[in-house]
Amino acid sequence: MLPLFPAPIIGDFGDFGDFGDFGDWGVIVMPLVSAIAQSMTVTVAPPGRWSPTASVVTRCPPERSLWQNVAMASNGLHFGTTHDGDHPDREDEWAQMRAKHLIAPGDRPPSTARGVHHQALISSDVDRTIAFYQGLLEFPLTELFENRDYAGSTHFFFDIGNGNALAFFDFPGLGLESYAEVLGGHHHLAISVSRENWERLRTKLDAAGVPTHLVADTSIYFTGPDGERIELISDPLGEMYGMQVL
Repeated sequence: MLPLFPAPIIGDFGDFGDFGDFGDWGVIVMPLVSAIAQSMTVTVAPPGRWSPTASVVTRCPPERSLWQNVAMASNGLHFGTTHDGDHPDREDEWAQMRAKHLIAPGDRPPSTARGVHHQALISSDVDRTIAFYQGLLEFPLTELFENRDYAGSTHFFFDIGNGNALAFFDFPGLGLESYAEVLGGHHHLAISVSRENWERLRTKLDAAGVPTHLVADTSIYFTGPDGERIELISDPLGEMYGMQVL
C-alpha cells in the first residue's frame, strides 16, 4: 500500500521516488490523464470521504512527470491506499453505535488521561527530519538524546503546541522497510494551526515542492521525509466539519 504520497527517497524532501504499479486503478487513473495533462490540479468530490461535501484538490508540482501526478491524484481518492473495497451505506449502523456508546456531554465522566505526551515516529535521517519539521513546518526542536530503550538510537522531540510533542526515533543499522499502511499502524497525525499559519505553511509546502492534498479548504495532507502522513487542519482543537468532537 502507498502512503498519502509516496515517501521521498534519501535526499532533499522535494525529491520523490517511483510510484510503482497502478494495478486495478487504471479505471480511475485513465480518465484523469487528460485533465492532468492540461493542469496539475485535479478536483474531485468523493462522497462520504471525511465530509460528505468535501472537495479534494491534489496539488502536484508541475515539474513532476505526468504519471507521477496521475498516481498522486488517484491516490487522493482514498487518502493513502492503492486498494479499493466495498462502500456500503452504514448510516444506520453508525447511529446504533452512537446510541450504544456515546454519553451525553453533561453525563460524560472526565478522562483518566491528561493529554498526549508524545507520538513517536521513526526517522531514517535525523538531520533531514529536523530540517523538515523545524525548518519547514516551524515546529521547534525541544530536545534530543539517546533512546533509553535502544542503545545508539536517537530520541528527539518537536513542540506542536498545547503542551504536546511529536517525537522521532532513528534505528541505525536495522534496515527498516519503507512506510506501509497496516492495521494498528500510523494513518495520519492531524495538527491544528491558526488560519494565518495554515495559509503561510501551505505556501511554504508548495514552494518547497512538497505535494499536498487540500480537503474542504480546511485540511492540507502531505507526507514527511519518511512517508509519515501529516494533516495541517485550520479547525480549532476539538472541532471538525463544524461539529464539536471534544
